[in-house]
Amino acid sequence: MAASTPLLTDELDIVIPTIRNLDFLEMWRPFFQPYHLIIVQDGDPTKTIAVPDGFDYELYNRNDINRILGPKASCISFKDSACRCFGYMVSKKKYIFTIDDDCFVAKDPSGKDINALEQHIKNILSPSTPSFFNTLYDPYREGADFVRGYPFSLREGAPTAVSHGLWLNIPDYDAPTQLVKPRERNTRFVCGCGYDNTKGHPVPYVRMNLTFDRDLIGPAMYFGLMGDGQPIGRYDDMWAGWCVKVICDHLGLGVKTGLPYIWHSKASNPFVNLKKEYKGIFWQEEIIPFFQAATLSKDCTTVQQCYIELSKQVKEKLGKVDEYFVKLSDAMVTWIEAWDELNPPTKSSANLQTVLPKENFEYW
Repeated sequence: MAASTPLLTDELDIVIPTIRNLDFLEMWRPFFQPYHLIIVQDGDPTKTIAVPDGFDYELYNRNDINRILGPKASCISFKDSACRCFGYMVSKKKYIFTIDDDCFVAKDPSGKDINALEQHIKNILSPSTPSFFNTLYDPYREGADFVRGYPFSLREGAPTAVSHGLWLNIPDYDAPTQLVKPRERNTRFVCGCGYDNTKGHPVPYVRMNLTFDRDLIGPAMYFGLMGDGQPIGRYDDMWAGWCVKVICDHLGLGVKTGLPYIWHSKASNPFVNLKKEYKGIFWQEEIIPFFQAATLSKDCTTVQQCYIELSKQVKEKLGKVDEYFVKLSDAMVTWIEAWDELNPPTKSSANLQTVLPKENFEYW
């Protein structure tokens, strides 16, 4: 069978945070080589990161981040993979796919390599159904449709802002679960998986296998303040997911979770993870109800406006939980200011609240 033609090669950047040589790209070469890579080097900026020959890439280290953002570089985490969001900011493409350097090509039940990026693109180019759950999951996939009883008035769907993939092998567990289930592995490949996250339900994204429409939701893809000098880690992607979901619900945008799968190869140290997570484990019992109850005013018609309003609510309500959230809310504002400096708003992005017409989407 002939290989399929790569999709959106001029419209998508692959963002990879790393502290090591990127040998893992060899396995992804058939799928990634046609695309531009943005590599965000964490840790020691004097260290040389080796990238396999033949890839088109740009690499940024901490010195570059400080040079480009100046004082606003304070909003970009250091010694934490949350630094990847700098790559989102400097990209000029419409779509972003981000992956970790311990993730490899998975195989489907037939033994065929899964082109995760291609599946993400198919997800992001087809509508979502955030207002009403379809029991056959994604009704726009080949071989699926809307089930009996699904309102015809909602079948056009909504623009898809995020495609959130899953993983085989090492599960993405918190430290306490890692400690009690050290040998557990995810071996289940669910072909029908690919459901829409319905309105009003927070979603903790996993950053290792994620695609989003930068034009629709990019300014909200901030991974917070984590790592060096911060009291918390390993909540960067979850923070982004919770914020993005509130804004997507407000603006009428969709989020898909499920296919594609990647192979997660490396289990992180649960004791190290516990040191990073322990405050978050307590705080999330306050954070999640906050996001479940969060609403935005009708005056918020752009992602930036939504994010600034949400930052104010974070300061007002979560600031009572810990002073860290006051600092985080200020960083959220700094992030938007830095984003707008590098990406001046255009008229086409002035109002995203109107759902785009059906003919704007390609169906798969």
